Amino acid sequence: MAARCVMVLGTTSGAGKSLIATALCRYYANQGYKVAPFKAQNMSNNARVVDADGAEGEMGSAQYYQALAARVEPHVRMNPVLLKPEAQGKLQVILLGQVDRELSTMPWRNRSETLWPHIRESLDLLIQTNDVVVIEGAGSPAEINLMTNDIVNLRVARHANAKCLLVTDIDRGGAFAHLYGTWALLDEQDKGLIRGFVLNKFRGDAALLAPAPEMLEKMTGIPVVATIPMLRAHGLPEEDGVFDERAIRSQVCTIKIAIIVYPGVSNLDEFQPLKNTASVHLVWAREARDLVGADWIILPGSKQTSSDLDWLRAQGLDVVIKEHARCRKKILGICGGLQMLGAAMSDPHQIDGARDGLNLLPLQTMFAKDKTVRKSSVQFGHMTGEWGFLSTLNITGYEIHHGLTSELVAPVARAPLVTVIPDLAWTNAHGNVLGIYVHGLFEATAVMQAAFGISSRSLDAVFDQLASHFEAHATPDILQALVV
Repeated sequence: MAARCVMVLGTTSGAGKSLIATALCRYYANQGYKVAPFKAQNMSNNARVVDADGAEGEMGSAQYYQALAARVEPHVRMNPVLLKPEAQGKLQVILLGQVDRELSTMPWRNRSETLWPHIRESLDLLIQTNDVVVIEGAGSPAEINLMTNDIVNLRVARHANAKCLLVTDIDRGGAFAHLYGTWALLDEQDKGLIRGFVLNKFRGDAALLAPAPEMLEKMTGIPVVATIPMLRAHGLPEEDGVFDERAIRSQVCTIKIAIIVYPGVSNLDEFQPLKNTASVHLVWAREARDLVGADWIILPGSKQTSSDLDWLRAQGLDVVIKEHARCRKKILGICGGLQMLGAAMSDPHQIDGARDGLNLLPLQTMFAKDKTVRKSSVQFGHMTGEWGFLSTLNITGYEIHHGLTSELVAPVARAPLVTVIPDLAWTNAHGNVLGIYVHGLFEATAVMQAAFGISSRSLDAVFDQLASHFEAHATPDILQALVV
């Protein structure tokens, strides 16, 4: 029997669609259903390496977590199209896990029609092989300038005959206007797909909402089926990473970690375990003053390493980073951050851009035409110095990069280099500057234990909390009604 499809639409970006879809994946899995997540097209530089029918490919991090919540192996069909923003307003199009250069240069409206058959095929296969498919929309389904070419929201909902929840962020204000306005802009067929409104991120006394929910139902015929309280420390990264404008600090923090947020930053979601750690004062650094007093400086991944390095220098961050290194404090560069720490980057295929690096590690990087996308299980070699706690640890992560990095040969190299993972990770002689290509370092329990003496909260606990939180504040029986 074909799967029942439940779709989470939003009045705006950031309404909480991803977390609610994750909660629904775990809820239905807990009820004994075979569940799969789906999002037709995702725009994010946060990606994971997953199965792609015998190969390895990229999918959006949000659907990766939703698959884990559903207790199934993540697959590129769950997010058949991933758009990764690049410099100068360009996009890299990932189709079924692989870069498609032709689609990346195609006009948007033409691209949508070319992509739809792939989206439809992926969704149909999930419907044929599961009991429930939890579908996430993107942005708003009522963007009237985009609706004719929408391949993420209503077209998917119609094809799947999905029962839809329309979610709004009540913390922003204007929630009832957002819900009514979105509903009013839909045609009659699409209005019939909406089975309930959800007020998300609520703070306060729910009794004070009356009589608005009843008035809205009278105007639309659609009930408010859930009022979900704000859940800040839920433990999962937001869809576009863990970035927010606030420094993350608790009363018991003992270490300040500054993560540099350049314009093309990518894979910020891998730092969620640091955000979850009470002893860590986490700072998102955009200016030199943000690095003052930092114990660690992290240069994360980048979708455009050369232009992000230019930005870093324009902000004066390079000066502070080099002084931090001179004082033998911890510096970590991951993927693009590793490339920046090296001496030079060459670009014979015009992939990213040639630049001189920060020269804190005697490494050279060449941007290759083809992207490396793979899961990685590696072991650190013997290490000393500030990063010595990683010595001999095993980690499992993933790689997504164009760069091929190697050691500069003498007499060009000015400083000794220590290879700690062949072809993937190096430190300087003092052991305080570490560069690594493997993402997911802090998602390894052994690393968190060695670095902070703690075990990370399990993802299963996070997923179960999300499911329980949604169920507890939803209308009784609404979740079962969506799948009958």
